[in-house]
Amino acid sequence: MADLADVAAQVVSRAGDDEEVEAYVSRTRDTAVRVYGGDVESLSSAESAGVGVRVVLGDRQGFAYTGSLDEADLVDVLAEARDNAAFATPDEHVGLATPDGVEAASLDLWRPGLADLPAERKVAMALELEQRVRAGDPRIRQVESANYGDASVEAAVASTTGIAAATRRTACHLSAYAIAGEGSDTQTGGGYSVGREPDELDLEEAATDAVDRATRLLGATKARSTHLTVVFDPRVTTVLLAVVSSALSGEAVLKGRSLFADRLGEEVGASTLTLIDDPTDPLAYGAATHDAEGLACRRNVLVQDGVLNRFLYDTYAGRRAGTASTGSAVRGGFKTAPGVGCRALSLVPGTASQEEIVASVGHGLLVQWVTGVHSGVNPISGDFSVGAEGMLIRDGALAEPVREVTIASTIQRMLGHVVAVGGDLEWLPGIAAGLTLAIGEVSLSGA
Repeated sequence: MADLADVAAQVVSRAGDDEEVEAYVSRTRDTAVRVYGGDVESLSSAESAGVGVRVVLGDRQGFAYTGSLDEADLVDVLAEARDNAAFATPDEHVGLATPDGVEAASLDLWRPGLADLPAERKVAMALELEQRVRAGDPRIRQVESANYGDASVEAAVASTTGIAAATRRTACHLSAYAIAGEGSDTQTGGGYSVGREPDELDLEEAATDAVDRATRLLGATKARSTHLTVVFDPRVTTVLLAVVSSALSGEAVLKGRSLFADRLGEEVGASTLTLIDDPTDPLAYGAATHDAEGLACRRNVLVQDGVLNRFLYDTYAGRRAGTASTGSAVRGGFKTAPGVGCRALSLVPGTASQEEIVASVGHGLLVQWVTGVHSGVNPISGDFSVGAEGMLIRDGALAEPVREVTIASTIQRMLGHVVAVGGDLEWLPGIAAGLTLAIGEVSLSGA
């Protein structure tokens, strides 16, 4: 990691007296294995490294990047960023992050053994996962895919404003997608296991999850249209939180693209809801010590006991809003300039299990999966209408499976009608954690 920090410092050292310069350097190694029918369908391994440079000249900012760490290319990319700044539209809010005194958390996110794991072992894990899914239930007709993936990410950022930070993390996962059938009826289901190194992965957990989710919906039919309480499976809750996250971006608020605009200090959810973005949680898939501008990541409480507490900002959005960065700058790698985003969003969990919540609901629908989120959910208006499948809840117990139904409400009403928050917090790839979440007065459209 030290070499990346040296590269960033080298670029910054070439700054002129009249300019601010920031260099963001990253290196990524990743592997993806996909097996089907006992054979390797695909295996890919890639490594990329590069630097993104921002130059601020007065009230103009330029950005450029290169996929090389060679000295000559570093000189060229700095010159290109300068040229781009000269032609940029003036903006009084542009500028680089400056140290704000927040101390970075001490996190152990790097597993050096991941790089040494041979490809044969990675393939063997995917093949074993496929075998376990096939043997998990006689109704499993096919394993659509079994996959192993991993990534090692290192990054460093330095600037003329005093920023000098480096971060690194590893992550890996197993996933399987099964097709179950009885007669002419077929259903699909997926299972996962995640960790920072292969020893943390659980083959049996991923296989059992895929089998259970595929088989329990066999025989599903449309339910009658009604209003009821929905119980979101943890994976569905992650989908809801990911949508909510975009509305909690200070950048979205400034652009008028948030359903929470002008609502700071107001009640936006049930009193049982506390929503945080905490990249300092080492269990979070998106955990990090520093954000994409080199500021220390921190725990941001966005909604406290149902009351909207704050929005997330990077340096630029914070300046536009007249406030400070919340350490929430993110990037899509060295090829992009920073923006605002969540890394580790979660509800503060309760204590009840999913079984206990289902029993307390009495009558409702356990939603296992949703479809049409991109077209059916609007983070500006809050409209929420998605396809769903799951299990009816009758007299506090799971009853018959249902599919091809639509659940509809608004995000505002859903947050206000939360009746139970589960204790089964679960981190999966993505920016949000899942847990069981029960929401009342949701419209179901079916038969």
